[in-house]
This record gives sequence, C-alpha cells and structure tokens, in this order.
Amino acid sequence: MMTQSTFAVLNPATGEVAGEAPNATAADLDRAVAAARAAGPAWAALPDEKRAEACRAIAAMLEANAEELTRLLTLEQGKPLNGLGSRWELGGAAAWAGYTAGLLLPVEVLQDDNAGRVELHRKPVGVVGSITPWNFPVMIAIWHIVPALRAGNTVVLKPSPLTPLATLRMVELASAILPEGVLNVVTGDDTAFQLGAAMTDHPGIDKIVFTGSTATGRHVMRSAAGSLKRLTLELGGNDAGIVLPDADPATIAEGLFWGAFINNGQTCAALKRLYVHDSIHDQVCEALVAFAKAIPVGNGLDEDSILGPIQNRMQFDKVSRMVADAADRGRVLLGGAPGEGLFFPPTIVDGLTNGDMLVDEEQFGPALPVIRYSQVDEAIAAANDNPNGLGGSVWSADLDAARALALRMECGSVWINKHGAVQPNAPFGGVKRSGMGVQFAKEGLAENTVAQVVFV
Repeated sequence: MMTQSTFAVLNPATGEVAGEAPNATAADLDRAVAAARAAGPAWAALPDEKRAEACRAIAAMLEANAEELTRLLTLEQGKPLNGLGSRWELGGAAAWAGYTAGLLLPVEVLQDDNAGRVELHRKPVGVVGSITPWNFPVMIAIWHIVPALRAGNTVVLKPSPLTPLATLRMVELASAILPEGVLNVVTGDDTAFQLGAAMTDHPGIDKIVFTGSTATGRHVMRSAAGSLKRLTLELGGNDAGIVLPDADPATIAEGLFWGAFINNGQTCAALKRLYVHDSIHDQVCEALVAFAKAIPVGNGLDEDSILGPIQNRMQFDKVSRMVADAADRGRVLLGGAPGEGLFFPPTIVDGLTNGDMLVDEEQFGPALPVIRYSQVDEAIAAANDNPNGLGGSVWSADLDAARALALRMECGSVWINKHGAVQPNAPFGGVKRSGMGVQFAKEGLAENTVAQVVFV
C-alpha cells in the first residue's frame, strides 16, 4: 500500500477509534494488481508441494500469532475473545489453512486405450480478487486466499472498511512466508473511490471471490460481466430450521441457540427462521429463552463476555427496525429493546408467520422468530418459500425421518440436530439467490482453476 491517506476504524463496543487503515487510490489498486500479475508465472510454476508447504506455513503463522490477531479482531469487529468469538475464529482459520494445504488436484485420466489417452489438467486462473465481509474478517479471508494460493494463483485482497486491521496484520505476517507480489492487500473506506467496484471491473483480475449480501453480489456480477471474470459468490441466507414433534426441547435448546446466535446472529448460515411443531412449540420457546438468559453480553475484551455488540450502526438500525415490527405483530419472549450504543440483547419472538418482515428478510443480528406449524408439509413449504437457499436444518430424534425431510429443503447445506457447522472437507455454497459456486474441499479448490484437456 503506497497511499498516504488513512481512515479510522471504530471499536463497535465503545465507539472509539481502534486503528487507522490505508485509504487506497486507483493507482494503489493498479500497483497491487501489477505485482500479482508479475509474481504469477513463477508462483504457478512452483512444484505443487512447495505451494502446499507455503500454505502449511500460513497455518502455523496463524497459530503462532493468534493472540495478537485475536485482540485486533475483537477491537474492530466487537466479537468476544472467548466462546465462539475471536479466539475461535483464529483457530478455525488456522485449521482451514492447514486442511486446504493438503488438498490435491491430480491429473485425471479420462481415457487410456488403443484409441488414445485423454487427460484433464487443472491450471491456475491467474489473479484472484478477494472481497471479504466484516462478520468473520480473518477466517473468510483465509477461506478465499489459501485455496487460491494452493491452486497456483496470486491474490489481491480487499477487506471490509469496517474491519481491515486484523486482515492487514495477517497479510503482513504472511508476506514474510510468500514471494513478493503473491499476496497483496488494498483497503479503502469506499467513499471517494469505490475500491470493490474497481476490483470487479479491473482487467488485470481474472476471478472474483466475494462473500457478502445478495444485493452487493448482483453489483459484482454486473461489474464483472464486461471482462467475463470467473466468480464464486457466497451471498445472503435466510436459513430455516424445522423442529419435528419427536424432538426433545431441553436437548436441542443449546444447539438451536448457537445455530441462531453465533457471532450475534451476524452469520450468513445462521439459523434465522425456526419452525416448531405445535405440540412442542411452547416447550421449545421456554427452553430457548432459559438458555439465552444465561449468556453474558458485553465488551468483547472482557474475558467473561460471550456475545458482543452488533458490528456497525447501519446493521444495528436494521435489526432494531425489524424487531420493532415483529413486536407489533407477535410476542417478544426475550429481549426486544435496543441497549446502549450498538448492544442489542438476544431476542426471541413468537406469533409470527411467513409474510412478516423478521421471517421473510435476513436480519443478520441477534433476533430469532419462532413460527408454529401443525403439518410437516406445511413447514417444508414455508421453509422453501424464500428467495434464499444457503443452509437449513432439521431437528428430530428420528434420523431417517430427518434425512428424508432434509432432502426436500431447497438449500446448499442441511444439518441434522445442529445448524451452520461448516467444515473444510465439505463443499459449501448456496442455491437460488444465495450465491453461485462452492468453497472448501477439493470442489472449492477446483473453482480456483481452469480445466485444460490434453488429447494424446
């Protein structure tokens, strides 16, 4: 980053300045792309094991510097150090980097007989542009950049202007491992210069990997169309969970809570709509409320906090507006009233149905609507009656019945008796308006390549 201009990054728990980040110009972006293109041929030509070794070194770097990165992450994002917070995110980032380092895309022999031999080779795309969101800044950056590097690409990374600090430091540490120009980062506040739009339109970037809202994903597709960039888009979700009548409310309460409220609900694949059979609806609500009441909410730097603030004012206002509308239409069982600053308590609302704002739209915050149903077919129809299709879940003591229902859900991932538990050996992506392409596992690695078929 060559620019001298900077912008302030705020701590959402206090409103104070957590740090300053460089405010990139078009010239800065051009320099980053040029560096990535210059480094590309040598990086792609490295033996596969050398690139794997570098990715393993990134995993080790994340582990060795976890506490420094954890504190930066809490300062800018607001999530607590503990629980499923910053320490958990850094541990996940290291685990993903380590697993991805071991993935292979060997030459696939499609035919080998008297008529000839046909081989499928996987080659790097070139320069991958990564645009990451503010909810899991470090882990999602690793999800983007390590598969790209592993496949032989170079990278230009743009973190959210709300949470660039830990990512900048992570890239600085990784740059000591990688050859110059292989991994580059540009940051900006997206005011005078729309950095993200410039990346998606840049002729020197061959692919964009974007995680964020569906609305922004549409802009990415339009901007990338001129150069026919390849795209992987992980977009918004409005995940539904269906609780069958044989589930035990006391047993599933903790899993339901964390499925919905992990990262304060600021998770694409969080549980955002919960459909519960009439026969156990009240008991599930009671168990959820009892569990949620015991979760400490506070400044993330306090070792006792388990949930923190909403990350930014715009998201806080959206959640407040949606919960206020839900309170007029249903019954608030817990929370419901905004706290001081950007703190919003875990909120559970029943008495809503499809057609209500908190059910139909992705809240991306600590509020969960619980919807009563009487027939399973009614529940699956309501769960699928949404333009999003990222994740879903089924909660039942009968695993065979749960599997059968899971296959009827219109989403990219379905969990049984848990929600949102992504893992590096399983492809993850959305259907409908929740995105295109997948991340993770060998399928996600392959999306960072182009296919070349050799006929012998």
